Amino acid sequence: MSIIKVENLVKNYDYYSKEQGLRNSFRNIFNRKKLVKEAVKNISFSIDAGEIVGFIGPNGAGKTTTLKILSGILYPTSGDALVDGFTPWERKKQFKMNFSIVMGQKTQLNWDLPALETFYLNKHIYEISDTDYKSVLGELSELLEVGSLVKTQVRRLSLGERMKMELIAALLHKPKILFLDEPTIGLDLISQKNIREFIRLYNQKTNATVLLTSHYMNDIESLCKRSIIINEGIIAYDGELSGISDELSIEDAISEIYQKGAVA
Repeated sequence: MSIIKVENLVKNYDYYSKEQGLRNSFRNIFNRKKLVKEAVKNISFSIDAGEIVGFIGPNGAGKTTTLKILSGILYPTSGDALVDGFTPWERKKQFKMNFSIVMGQKTQLNWDLPALETFYLNKHIYEISDTDYKSVLGELSELLEVGSLVKTQVRRLSLGERMKMELIAALLHKPKILFLDEPTIGLDLISQKNIREFIRLYNQKTNATVLLTSHYMNDIESLCKRSIIINEGIIAYDGELSGISDELSIEDAISEIYQKGAVA
């Protein structure tokens, strides 16, 4: 049964161009040239409960925009989406209780405080009982091997340690759906492997649905049986990763992913 369903989703951004120089700056005050960026172009797909699906494509392909729409951060220009039966951009309380989003290039942790302070804040935001909070925090800390670090100031942690804290903060309320946007970006090979193993174990234990974006093909290959490839806002492929090599029409869409620097 589909827990995420997207139909004809479109997201456009309006922006303005300006030529260089002071004269053109004044000209733009009265006569600006409006342009439209089509970030997502009429995409449709569905994801069943418990699946781990790779959502891949080159920079600017529309991956993060799609995840932000599905998590209710952005409104679409047109189209429909249901996530666990909810329309994401309506931002209903129960919907927000059922998912988490982790973005590798953004943080929810307070830089100057221990991660434990963020965990405690999330406990109250998500109305987690004392018993569940202690139980889940202890389990996640043990699985990620960071029990001795939760009281350490975030700025004192390594990048890999911080990402583990981000995952704990995102999973304290036991979400059914997890959106992961580049969760291993910038990490060393050992840290990447540890994060991947944790995601796999969490999925097996909770049957959580995971939509994962990454430029590291090891993340996708080790976690995802199915991948959706998006390029220039259009879905170029949706199926098993092993079938990509047989689809000549999508070579351009994934060429950047397979560059030497991205296949860590």
